[in-house]
Amino acid sequence: MESQVRGGTRWKRFAVVMVPSVAATAAIGVALAQGALAASFSVSGQSFKVTADRLEGTGFSQYGAYDEGVDGNHAVAVSAFESATIKKMCQSVVTPNIPLIGTVTLRLEAGDSEKEKEQVHAKQLYIDVQDLQADATFKDIDIGVAAGAIDKGPRIKSGDHASPGGFSQQAKSAVLTDVKQTAWATTAGTFQLSGLHMSLKKGSGEGVECY
Repeated sequence: MESQVRGGTRWKRFAVVMVPSVAATAAIGVALAQGALAASFSVSGQSFKVTADRLEGTGFSQYGAYDEGVDGNHAVAVSAFESATIKKMCQSVVTPNIPLIGTVTLRLEAGDSEKEKEQVHAKQLYIDVQDLQADATFKDIDIGVAAGAIDKGPRIKSGDHASPGGFSQQAKSAVLTDVKQTAWATTAGTFQLSGLHMSLKKGSGEGVECY
């Protein structure tokens, strides 16, 4: 059954974005008291923005795939890390045309600290990237290996729309700085979000979204 449409808003899509966010906020509060989110989670169905001052990861792999969005399929490069430490992470997703409110941006920020233990930590991190801007350094990189032959970083994630024989690259480690990216999905086996701050802001664009 198609989602109900009022005033240009697809309520099913709005619920998918906003309702889990409220539930996730409560779950995050409990998890933070325990130090980590010990379960996989994802944000998908529409694109969102992510920034970070620095992402340092070990066991890096990247392969091509496609994600199913609300407006069709989208080609992505899946960037995966066995483990990653992220300094000053920001993630924002926009829900437009909400009746009586207008456009609203959900924004999550964490890890704004010079101390590594107070930054964001993730294991088995997968980011489905559509666009990426960063300065990057790779150690022991292999370019052009088949996605099914990845052995330095995480292999193709179960459920990904990717060809095992497709082009991929991998490295022992990777460091990205001044990261700006548009992504369609993020999943992680464990995510530790130190200093988490979630906010809902009216509008979108510069100063409201992460960039």
